[in-house]
Amino acid sequence: MAQTKIQAKMNEIPRSTFSRTLSMADRSGRLLERLDELEIRVESLREAASAMEQERESILEMIQSVQNSQEMRNISAGEREELTLTADRLMGRTLCVEVSVNTIRNPQQEEALRKATTIIDEIIKKLLDNMDGARHQLLALHSACVTEAPPVPIDQKFQAIVISCALEDQKKIKRRLETLMRNVENAEKNIKIMDNQKLEKPKDNGGQ
Repeated sequence: MAQTKIQAKMNEIPRSTFSRTLSMADRSGRLLERLDELEIRVESLREAASAMEQERESILEMIQSVQNSQEMRNISAGEREELTLTADRLMGRTLCVEVSVNTIRNPQQEEALRKATTIIDEIIKKLLDNMDGARHQLLALHSACVTEAPPVPIDQKFQAIVISCALEDQKKIKRRLETLMRNVENAEKNIKIMDNQKLEKPKDNGGQ
């Protein structure tokens, strides 16, 4: 009789442990599923915030384009003043929107980003002195950031630096270069238009 009770107790122990283990596994599985769902939401949040960052940059660029456009110079002073006030108001409202997606970097990625930023900043400093040369340098840097075959030679040194950056930083560097190239292109167009206007004035006066 006693032996029977002992055997019964021994038989109960592994069943109880096994049952508890299954329960813990179930709970762990459910928690893991929740974390997986949250990870998807976190990535969606970061993507949405990044898209908002890009939209903010795009709006600011377009406002500046309007402010510096040749059309603004070809309207009356009164109209130009009114449109400038509107553009300034839109600029101020856009700048009030602050969106930031921080990138997690290791020390090597931090150093790579610093080097890439320094190279671009140095070229920007040369823009006013040599716009055409700076434009070619920007094209070489941008070629280092694209996967398809570029139309201009690649800056190999810059490419190695960019590859060492975090993926999100690589995308931001590429976007910054594209914005700078558009700004340079617009500036060159405005300069050509202004030069043509100066050349046309003597002809008009001569015709009179």
